[in-house]
Amino acid sequence: MKRGGWSGTRGALLAGGAVAAAGGIAWRAWRTRRALDLTDRVALVTGGSRGLGLLIAEELGRAGARVAIAARDEGELAIAELRLRERGVKAVSIVADLRDRRACATLVEETVARLGGLDVLVNNAGVIVVGPFESHREEDFEEVMAVHFWAPLHLVRAALPELRKSGSGRIVDVASIGGRLPVPHLSAYSASKHALVGLSGALRAELASSGIRVTTVCPGLMRTGSFVHALVRGNRPSEVSWFGVASSLPLLTVDARRAARRIVAACRRGDPMLTFNWSSALGVRVEGAAPGTMRRLLGLAARLLPPPLAAEAGPATPAYRHPTRWVPSLLTRLGDRAALRNNELVGEAGSYPVLRS
Repeated sequence: MKRGGWSGTRGALLAGGAVAAAGGIAWRAWRTRRALDLTDRVALVTGGSRGLGLLIAEELGRAGARVAIAARDEGELAIAELRLRERGVKAVSIVADLRDRRACATLVEETVARLGGLDVLVNNAGVIVVGPFESHREEDFEEVMAVHFWAPLHLVRAALPELRKSGSGRIVDVASIGGRLPVPHLSAYSASKHALVGLSGALRAELASSGIRVTTVCPGLMRTGSFVHALVRGNRPSEVSWFGVASSLPLLTVDARRAARRIVAACRRGDPMLTFNWSSALGVRVEGAAPGTMRRLLGLAARLLPPPLAAEAGPATPAYRHPTRWVPSLLTRLGDRAALRNNELVGEAGSYPVLRS
């Protein structure tokens, strides 16, 4: 290549890079300008008594919102509300069992009555069952579908009139990478999160013209400490061991507070989709480009997990009842600390022998 030709090519590349950089700056500035000001807005966060939901509520409050948190356990809620108020968040707590359709409508009504409206709905409440598909019962599927699909559906239906009033309402559906990829030993959870991802996408398309923005959040593992509440089946100690360690390792997980900040930022901007964790983002890309490869990788992962037991007796039980050699241990220290910070070890869950040092 002639020197002049190379110079011309280099100049074109530099010019193209400058245009791309300027475009990126302009795009970020536009996204910032259109972000919703949360000052004195009203937000409802389900599953807000502990873990990610509590952190999201705190971040919304830091941004100026008045926040209602909802969960089943009155004791957890009381502690969470006190914590939020001590940190300057204008918060109220409402006891609600979202598996009950009428409770969803009542929750929205009470939020509006106590806080004067509703601008942001965060569907965060969750339950997870860990174990082989053969160990799952139909009631496990019914439980997680009730919480992850039917509750958001009923809440959105009840909240829409209020969200429309603001002209810039927000719905945040906290799904999971398990809603985009099938995850071994999480069959009920994954199926329900796939349903939520589908519902969230349909709502986003249909509500766009009304000014309501819907954000679907599909994170991978986060260090919330919530693994202690996972319901386990099959070889329960073995299931607790792999899931607890995986939920705590820094290379596989994202800090829960960082996740909450990103979720609230995406909510304010009205981003359609938020996926974080390098492993989750990589998995989605591999699934799109080479689904056969992803299928083989997931099959290998399934073979490495504990096999089903010959007979499954009794209901699923929470992980905190099954401490093992590995949970708690040095491998779960980050997860244990998160459990302490995020109100996960209240009531009976306080029996989990967390490493406190």
